[in-house]
Amino acid sequence: MSGAVLVAIAACIGNFLQGWDNATIAGAIVYIKKDLNLGTTLEGLVVAMSLIGATVITTCSGPISDSLGRRPMLILSSILYFVGGLIMLWSPNVFVLCIARLLDGFGIGLAVTLVPVYVSETAPSDIRGLLNTLPQFNGSGGMFLAYCMIFGMSLTSSPSWRLMLGVLSIPSLLYFALTVFYLPESPRWLVSKGKMREAKQVLQKLRGREDVSGEMALLVEGLGIGAETSIEEYIIGPADELADGQESTAEKGKIKLYGPEQGLSWVAKQVDGRGSLVLASRQGSMVNQSMSLIDPLVTLFGSVHEKLPDTGSMRSMLFPNFGSMLSTAEPQMKHEQWDEESLQREGEDYMSGDAGEDSDDDLHSPLISRQTTSLEKDMPHPTSHGSISSMRRHSTLMPGTGEAAGIGGGWQLAWKWSEGEGEDGKKEGGFKRIYLHQEEVPGSQRGSIVSLPGGNVPAEGEYIQAAALVSQPALFSKELMDQHPVGPAMVHPAETATKGPIWVALLDPGVKHALFVGIGIQILQQFSGINGVLYYTPQILEDAGVEVLLANMGISSESASFLISALTTLLMLPCIGVAMRLMDISGRRTLLLMTIPVLIVSLIILVIFELVSLGSVINAAISTACVIIYFCCFVMGYGPIPNILCSEIFPTRVRGLCIAICALVFWIGDIIVTYTLPVMLSSIGLAGIFGIYAVVCIISWIFVFLKVPETKGLPLEVITEFFSVGARETAAAAKSE
Repeated sequence: MSGAVLVAIAACIGNFLQGWDNATIAGAIVYIKKDLNLGTTLEGLVVAMSLIGATVITTCSGPISDSLGRRPMLILSSILYFVGGLIMLWSPNVFVLCIARLLDGFGIGLAVTLVPVYVSETAPSDIRGLLNTLPQFNGSGGMFLAYCMIFGMSLTSSPSWRLMLGVLSIPSLLYFALTVFYLPESPRWLVSKGKMREAKQVLQKLRGREDVSGEMALLVEGLGIGAETSIEEYIIGPADELADGQESTAEKGKIKLYGPEQGLSWVAKQVDGRGSLVLASRQGSMVNQSMSLIDPLVTLFGSVHEKLPDTGSMRSMLFPNFGSMLSTAEPQMKHEQWDEESLQREGEDYMSGDAGEDSDDDLHSPLISRQTTSLEKDMPHPTSHGSISSMRRHSTLMPGTGEAAGIGGGWQLAWKWSEGEGEDGKKEGGFKRIYLHQEEVPGSQRGSIVSLPGGNVPAEGEYIQAAALVSQPALFSKELMDQHPVGPAMVHPAETATKGPIWVALLDPGVKHALFVGIGIQILQQFSGINGVLYYTPQILEDAGVEVLLANMGISSESASFLISALTTLLMLPCIGVAMRLMDISGRRTLLLMTIPVLIVSLIILVIFELVSLGSVINAAISTACVIIYFCCFVMGYGPIPNILCSEIFPTRVRGLCIAICALVFWIGDIIVTYTLPVMLSSIGLAGIFGIYAVVCIISWIFVFLKVPETKGLPLEVITEFFSVGARETAAAAKSE
């Protein structure tokens, strides 16, 4: 895990620079307006230029990152930070300063938008929440250090605002060096472009092990958008438990699941859903019919986390090496990569491939073994499919080199091949990808569950009950199926990247569902009061007598203001540290539901003591306590979690585009709140402002409770499958009303 952690820390330097810039301009503007004789309008423009730049760059950053990659955009962000810092250091007049601030804003926009995406795509699922809280921690850390620097410079006889702003170039150089020489490209983006060899090398670096075949298969399956996903329930057991002479699996209504090793397979039988996931799906639909505001998705995700088996049961004897169909072949085989640069060759048979043509570094498509279907025996070998990846007899059931414990969150990845007869009497096959989740079964039901008709009941523990998300493989090609190929019709990942405009994917019900959640939580976060409380903090602390105390120590009012801001941001750091610890234990949804009520109470108390005076000392003390509690709870929940959720809930192919849409909403909301605050302050006062923020926080809690699912510990690909299922459940419930 150390590779992924170090990469996340390096990437989050972009957020450190954002926090640094926010603090330095807040301090430097005091001296800029004196030096350049700025009026109120120009003063506001200088501060706002970075916000404008971030908003503008966000509109195009997502699609470009989906096209060119995450890493090039982070490199560009570091360059913009560096150039902006140099120009601010030189700035001879306010117009040049505004241009520098605009470039700086471009860098901020790229970092804030894409760092969460990059971290989510490189982090293991079990620590993804922790690593994606680093942007919040680094941003607050940057603000604290910058305020300390400004406080120190303010104690000099002639503080230089150009130096305050220009220092940004020094850490941005470090950021540039790390993005160029250390940060790898996102493995999920590489797979989406068919660069399988490079993706494998990156994963090996991030995970610190050679065998990453299981995760490679998962990343390939994450390329699909819009496939029909269903929830099924299976009883799964080892295939060799069937007694000799028994009827075939197909004749008895059973299926085979295929594992990573040659000859390793399991027998599975679909049963009436009695597990938590299937029951939750049905319950979600019924609840949805009676109360349309409740999202079935919340129920589905909740059932997974409530029934998650312990770590021991994840490593069931049925899944000793359930890693991937993308596994390694024989060590003595010759070099040949499944990569867009090397496998796009004409004239190759779909079934071609001798034992001497591949190497142990070879990466294959996640296809079922050529030895596992009877369909191929009745059909001739087809001709070449051009640039389609070849199907090799030995490609999918080779053993991996290490033990795999699934794909995260108690889930396993498998494939199944079922056969039947078509309308013309010819045999047809169906190739499906399934995500399996072991279910806990009450002891009273275990006897009936493990009984497979037609065979003896094996010893307890040899069969398990598992829920399954069943869908078409991401590389499935309907066009090839129409040509009646032998076995599954699969294309190379690079081929799927050219299918239609990327904007069309936004119309997929699962993507629209995720966008509703992402946009909703970003809007509500912006109007939850953080900007107003930050604005009010200096006045509260001044009323509490902090500035008077510092003035008695010989510190000027300006220096005292900077020191107070530094202490305020310092208080945030340990709270963010607690959030990092809890993000993957308690979960995102739980943290929001626990911390938002504290925000509501803090805001209500601020309103009360703004309207009722119990004495200046008492009012100041209580207001100070409320502000500190508000800050601490905000950075533990509502601060980092909206960005974390938005980086998790979208499919790989449109993740950059969708998170850019959510980020654009964030920046527009920031602009609205920032520039309406003075107007609202003069019209309805602080009590009215905090009252509105309290109402928004109440709405936020209701929204989270009804619409925001718990995503902790789940692979990104499983999360997007759930959104597809949830969208289907919602549509079905709407039709039935």
